[in-house]
Amino acid sequence: MTFAIHGLAVARGIAIGRAVLVGSSRVDVAHYFIEPDQVRAEILRVRDGRNAVVEELQRLQAEMPADAPPELAALLDVHLMLLQDETLVSGVKHWITDRLYNAEWALTTQLEIIARQFDEMEDEYLRERKADLEQVVERILRHMKGVASPVAPPPPGPRRSGAAMGLGLQQDLLPGDMVDVPLVLVAHDLSPADMLQFKQSVFAGFVTDVGGKTSHTAIVARSMDIPAVVGARSASQLVRQDDWVIIDGDAGIMIVDPSPIILAEYGFRQRQTELERGRLSRLLHTPAVTLDGERIELLANIEQPGDAAGAVRAGAAGVGLFRSEFMFMGRGGDLPGEEEQYRAYRAAVEGMQGLPVTLRTIDVGADKPLDGKAAKEAPSHLNPALGLRAIRWSLADPSMFRTQLRAVLRAAAHGPVNLLFPMLAHVGEIRQTLAQVDMARAELEAQGVPYGAVQLGAMIEVPAAALIVRRFLQYFDFLSIGTNDLIQYTLAIDRADESVAHLYDPMHPAVLQLVADVIAEGHRQGKSVCLCGEAAGDVSMTKLLLGLGLRSFSMHPAQILAVKQEVLRSDTRKLAPWARTVIDADSPADVLGG
Repeated sequence: MTFAIHGLAVARGIAIGRAVLVGSSRVDVAHYFIEPDQVRAEILRVRDGRNAVVEELQRLQAEMPADAPPELAALLDVHLMLLQDETLVSGVKHWITDRLYNAEWALTTQLEIIARQFDEMEDEYLRERKADLEQVVERILRHMKGVASPVAPPPPGPRRSGAAMGLGLQQDLLPGDMVDVPLVLVAHDLSPADMLQFKQSVFAGFVTDVGGKTSHTAIVARSMDIPAVVGARSASQLVRQDDWVIIDGDAGIMIVDPSPIILAEYGFRQRQTELERGRLSRLLHTPAVTLDGERIELLANIEQPGDAAGAVRAGAAGVGLFRSEFMFMGRGGDLPGEEEQYRAYRAAVEGMQGLPVTLRTIDVGADKPLDGKAAKEAPSHLNPALGLRAIRWSLADPSMFRTQLRAVLRAAAHGPVNLLFPMLAHVGEIRQTLAQVDMARAELEAQGVPYGAVQLGAMIEVPAAALIVRRFLQYFDFLSIGTNDLIQYTLAIDRADESVAHLYDPMHPAVLQLVADVIAEGHRQGKSVCLCGEAAGDVSMTKLLLGLGLRSFSMHPAQILAVKQEVLRSDTRKLAPWARTVIDADSPADVLGG
């Protein structure tokens, strides 16, 4: 019987194939108390398990295929970083030494404590890193128990024929016919190491029970251009091994046991999608210029220095947002020093081969604790999104802030760098921030250390900043609109709260008016305005944003060609009056859709 399972659409496209099931990989953990003289032995068991996982991940990195997505290497780095996290290590020792828990119990107890900290993070991307921590602990537990990974690539060889790739159901009626059909992986969750194993396998798509739009599975699926649906809840329990399934990566749906009519329809859509991808690939070297001659800047968002290569391959005109906080996470109290940050930023700058890199200073705080002490951590009952985060957090620790600023300035000696400051809302904050930049320059000059010139920019992600944008532009060379936070703060919507998530609306008239006003003021003062939130890569909004005057977009590299196609089809002279009618409407989404 045909039925559909709904999840989150994270990687576009259609995949049709047989289901390969990987259920929950949870290891059964025994809970018992140990004797005091067993403490050292239990700590050693955890250490040996951790060391074995480190060696395993390092081996996977060393053997990584040359064509593996850079996101995979970055995520393996994250797992290696989490394995060294002092919060995890010291916590496990505490439970074993002070509470006399057995090693497995201590490890899972500390996991639950750290996982709660991740759950309280406001930033969706960083909140999803909890899954990475869970997988790291899972691998340690498996090594401690001597249990093999439950996920392994299927053996090569022919499988039953079918309708994948639009072949049609008729072939399934030929019992002697053996055709190698694509397989679709259905799992509770997948680690980056698992994804690496599947890189050269026959899997045409992925479905997982858990995960969000910024989960590792989603990131890698997008980088590999593989249709994927995450957060499909109990998919791994509802689907049977070898069921025919369809993944609709555009709608976020998996269809199980499709009828011949549905299968034929999706087979046609799949062929159309493949043709469309082929057409898009031909746009790689085409300049992003509208029909009326407006040159549009299409930039990439990246998280790690290694992502720069993927941005160049995708045809990005530069990096519009380098999220520097990624390299600060999961390190306990051991934050990266100036030299480590300098090397990372320099690698990104050199990786972009002369194209500009916009680096955002660390965007963490009470909602994203980097270590156990979490500077001036907000009480748990307060909304961390309104607390000491982003630029507020940096200004509260000037020494840490200038360490990052010096590293960025030094990296700017190797290529064009723009420096972007998050969550500014007050002119007083702006002056303090610029003073810290001046101090960082003076410190480098006093040490005789070379550095480069940087353009300075502000994130517009708080309504207060949008409303006084004219004052902001007196201090900054450029602006970058962060629509994700701007929507959240404008509409008073907690994106992490499922009960109100449906009210999170990028097409709300107030949001669009703020975006339009910021773009217009940038034009009046002759300064660049970029948009780097999710809306930048949403092709349904491209023409509206062009009509509002936006000329610089920054998005995931995989979205660049689709947005470029919309740009090439657009005439901004005609779009401008239409865009005005859209944002003046009571329901802009209805006008846009109509």
